[in-house]
Amino acid sequence: MDLQQLFEEAVANSKTLSDRPSNDTLLQLYSLYKQATEGDVNVDPPSNPFDFVAKAKYETWEALKGKAKEAAMQDYIDLVAKLKS
Repeated sequence: MDLQQLFEEAVANSKTLSDRPSNDTLLQLYSLYKQATEGDVNVDPPSNPFDFVAKAKYETWEALKGKAKEAAMQDYIDLVAKLKS
């Protein structure tokens, strides 16, 4: 299987984990997914200072700026595999 297929399989597997990951792990999954599928952050930061979820998502994705899509895919695959074991 190529990297894209493994990534798509990991995305499917992430939806069927037996235990819900911690919020930090969910943020990590989100940011890796966004970096792998869209590249560097391409949206404006949230305008509402009290929208803590949107702010956390934005900051976590922004922290991956410059990471190659392939590297983000591989990190996502590895994280989901770790969560499944």
